[in-house]
Amino acid sequence: MIKLSTRQVFMLGFISCLSMLAVGAYFQLVESLEPCPLCISQRIAIAATGLIFLIAALHNPQQKGQQYYAVFSSLTALIGSGISARHVWLQNLPADEVPECSPGLDYIFENFPLTETLKLMLNGTGECADVLWTLFGLSIPAWTFLAFIGLAALNIKAFLKT
Repeated sequence: MIKLSTRQVFMLGFISCLSMLAVGAYFQLVESLEPCPLCISQRIAIAATGLIFLIAALHNPQQKGQQYYAVFSSLTALIGSGISARHVWLQNLPADEVPECSPGLDYIFENFPLTETLKLMLNGTGECADVLWTLFGLSIPAWTFLAFIGLAALNIKAFLKT
């Protein structure tokens, strides 16, 4: 088994998050898959988790600091997994139970208060129920859920290593 220092574990987490964001950009810009509000929320959680990993890797703190970074990045990863789980749940609802589609995010950001915008982004809409791509029978949000769980597990490794 490969032995990694805690700093290397944090850098691996950052590279994983960066890779996930790159895949999301590929789907959006090359494959023209427009992200829904829950997709945007998941990207924010990925970016927050990755940022904590990067700061931890660059800071390279002692034991207590490593544990704090592991806990904070675990929290953002678990929040992201919750958003992903909701997204997968919406995708598996019967057609008559799917919420209505909303106007585009540009319109929402310009015309709704921030609290309503955040609520919409975290609850999801009809567009969130569309399955636009699968691999081995799993949708993008399902893969994202698994990735978030993997990131949380990586944090557990970093926490226990200290």
